[in-house]
Amino acid sequence: MTMNPLRRGGRMLALAAAAFGVMAATASPAAADDGPTRELLMADCRSGLGKCTFNDPKLGEAYLGSFRQVSDSLYNCSTSPATQSMTWSDSVGSTDSFGVSVTAGGKIAGLVDLSVTASYNHTWSSTHSESSSLSMTVAPGEVGWISRAQVMQKVYGTWQTHYDSPKWGHYYWFFGDAITGPAKNGADGKNNAVIVKTRKMTAAEKRSCSAEGYRGKKFVERR
Repeated sequence: MTMNPLRRGGRMLALAAAAFGVMAATASPAAADDGPTRELLMADCRSGLGKCTFNDPKLGEAYLGSFRQVSDSLYNCSTSPATQSMTWSDSVGSTDSFGVSVTAGGKIAGLVDLSVTASYNHTWSSTHSESSSLSMTVAPGEVGWISRAQVMQKVYGTWQTHYDSPKWGHYYWFFGDAITGPAKNGADGKNNAVIVKTRKMTAAEKRSCSAEGYRGKKFVERR
């Protein structure tokens, strides 16, 4: 599902614009008399310069995000399997349609949470952090690490920015957005996943076993 940034820019919006000074934001840079970009309006929402609300939120179906390394790497330079308990930690944030962090200061995360809570009667979290430990076994000549995938979900909605005095010629500006963030484990039947991954050492990594004095040993390289 893709939000049209100009979906409020049809006949209804044109009528409203004539009466109340309402316009839809452009998705790309425009001339000064064409109005602001979405980035400029979002900046005003973050700072509080614009009185913003995130309207009509719609939750997309939850899905399992991509796996990514969340632990240090264990190298096995010996001739027998190496087993070790490894700690891991992961922190997942939220981004908007442009891939900009929603959690990097400002009011955006709170406004989205307020809207989702009012519509769905449950809170929305812009970040999720988790940590634990896991025992892993790495074969000789291989490197292993722990990877984790977080359940994610998109929230679609329309930002309304209201100014006390006309800005770019209007009191109100609207633009569609999709916020991607971590979902609760088990949402829509999807569950977070933590796995051990291994691969063969490269030729350079095998040479480093001798160069660093690790031949016949295992060692950990920080991520």
